[in-house]
Amino acid sequence: MAAPTIASRLKRRFVVMTSDDRLLDRLKGELPAAWEMVATRDLETLGDYQDILLFRFLFLDLDEQAAFDPLDIVDTVRREHMLNLPIFCFGGSEALRDAARLARADRFFERDEVTGKVRLFCAQYRWGEEAD
Repeated sequence: MAAPTIASRLKRRFVVMTSDDRLLDRLKGELPAAWEMVATRDLETLGDYQDILLFRFLFLDLDEQAAFDPLDIVDTVRREHMLNLPIFCFGGSEALRDAARLARADRFFERDEVTGKVRLFCAQYRWGEEAD
């Protein structure tokens, strides 16, 4: 297992898990300079614990049904990998949000709010480098 480098830890990257291509395009349009958005439908494509640890936060689509189980993603990050990676959920019913809260997801937004949160969270999680 290769250890993360300081340079890899300082990269400004976050994950979005959704199959909504229109939403991904809108998120890309809000992306600040020097930030990378990694879109995936499979958490395993990100790598192991040490690889997922390198991301600053995760946006998770609670409306997803076909590509992955959102509650399983929260459970995997929290219990299997034991990571405190911020998980910001969007969409989903109240019941699904409550289940995600119990699984230890962090914050919840309406689907139309998530694009407005990208710049906010990128500003809050830009530690390690000079401010833009």
